Amino acid sequence: MTNTATDDPKTLVSTAWLAAHLKDPDLRVIDASWYLPAMERDAAAEYAADHIPGARYFDIDDISDHRSELPHMAPPVEKFMSRMRAMGVGDGHQVVVYDGSGLFSAARVWWLFRLMGKTDVAVLDGGLPKWKAEGHPTSDMAPVIRDRHMTVTRQNQMIKDVTQVARAAKLGDYTIIDVRPAERFRGEGTEPRAGLRSGHIPNSQNVFYQNLLNADGTMKDATGIKSALKSAGVDLTKPVITTCGSGVTAAILSLALERIGKTDHAVYDGSWSEWGMYADLPIATGDA
Repeated sequence: MTNTATDDPKTLVSTAWLAAHLKDPDLRVIDASWYLPAMERDAAAEYAADHIPGARYFDIDDISDHRSELPHMAPPVEKFMSRMRAMGVGDGHQVVVYDGSGLFSAARVWWLFRLMGKTDVAVLDGGLPKWKAEGHPTSDMAPVIRDRHMTVTRQNQMIKDVTQVARAAKLGDYTIIDVRPAERFRGEGTEPRAGLRSGHIPNSQNVFYQNLLNADGTMKDATGIKSALKSAGVDLTKPVITTCGSGVTAAILSLALERIGKTDHAVYDGSWSEWGMYADLPIATGDA
């Protein structure tokens, strides 16, 4: 197993760490599984059948801003608070988020907690596949929910809208990193969402999110993360904006940046679902 994670309850914890803390009274485990339509997987059904004992299911599409036509945009503060309270997640809890892919959508929910000012939250390195492969227990039982108050302070610096990203692309005062596959970044691949143009935000760089992960779905160590960024020519002296198809995998890079001590990063929430939709926004193709 290539897992060199140093356990950090604010970013990333190992399966061994979770196994040791699973019965802690103030631990809350969240299943944040989410899949692209092409994956043909039903996250809610999989959770109901098999999850880490005590885990709550976080529906990324449902716990979002339904006032927006864009997919799973960050929810309003009030909605996030009420949904977490209903899930029995609140102040004083250590949260561990996992998904059924290994490390895919869990980082998005980690980032949402951070956006809401909650820092005692970590992603489970390797997710449910690693947990099960090591023989740790799973359950089909619904968790016992006890109401818990949650205080939220939204961290506006952690999120960017289309106007802010367009300005950053023009001025060059941020490093914009797109984590989609290289062929989509270059404008050679078809976008999974119909009606979107192909290409990338001008002056952005490409680091495919899987380049930040090991073969077993765990996150690379700090040396590996820095190497992946360096080989892509990424400038880390500027603050970073992460972007992807719809704001989910961009958070994997946000987590990786946090792991190497780079804290001035923000997610472009609309990502290519928004940028690729509007004909009046400039696009670039190729590697530059």
